[in-house]
Amino acid sequence: MKTVLTVAGSDSSGGAGIQADLKTILAHGLYGESAITALTAQNTTGVRGVLDVPPDFVALQLDCVFEDIPPDAVKIGMVSNAATIRVLADRLRSHRAKHVVVDPVMVATSGSRLLNEDALDVLRAELLPLAELVTPNIPEAEILSGSPIRSRDDMLQAGRVLARRLPGAVLLKGGHLADCADDLLLCDGKETWFRQERIDNPNTHGTGCTLSAAIAAQLGRGESIPEAVRKAKAYVYEAIAHADELGVGHGHGPTNHFAPLWRNGEL
Repeated sequence: MKTVLTVAGSDSSGGAGIQADLKTILAHGLYGESAITALTAQNTTGVRGVLDVPPDFVALQLDCVFEDIPPDAVKIGMVSNAATIRVLADRLRSHRAKHVVVDPVMVATSGSRLLNEDALDVLRAELLPLAELVTPNIPEAEILSGSPIRSRDDMLQAGRVLARRLPGAVLLKGGHLADCADDLLLCDGKETWFRQERIDNPNTHGTGCTLSAAIAAQLGRGESIPEAVRKAKAYVYEAIAHADELGVGHGHGPTNHFAPLWRNGEL
């Protein structure tokens, strides 16, 4: 069985972070491993507290995974401080990690900030260059590119800036656009739009985590980046379309409960 390592924070509500990633990886038919970077006290309405795991213990988790069951792909989510980012980058280089997908988590869907201000430069310099694919949403891409994004044309310009700065591919997610939910992939000199109608459903907790984990799972299965993105987007689309079936009281429920209906990368 192929394996995927997720490096992220724990979500006590089970809808995002490590919990969402492991459900998604399993749903794609792969074995999930984890290294937890932080404990969060949160639910679908917001993050109430974050307790960072000491960087040396994050390193120990990574060493234990790579030395025994080396992953076929690695998904990296919430890494909130500079020290942990440095340790993570060092271990990824040391263990020659392959198929690294970085979801540069800066702000939760609820609006809570998850990346310390002093960690941004370290993220840019140490971690993003190791990624085969980086998956920022529009607010994250605005920060990383330094330009505002209000339209598909703005996405294209910001994506090109990031593609010039990073050795790997970039998937700029358009879920924050007002009129559509199109994503833009810049990979190997090609620019590909993944057009998607917007689903009128407020249950979007954990969608970014779920998408990046699904992409990592597909890369671990041997898919190309464009095909991995296509299949992962199909998975998340169906998850959002069915997310209200959980009946979460606050109306912002997790999306990954659709996972049991997904087998071998196909619906």
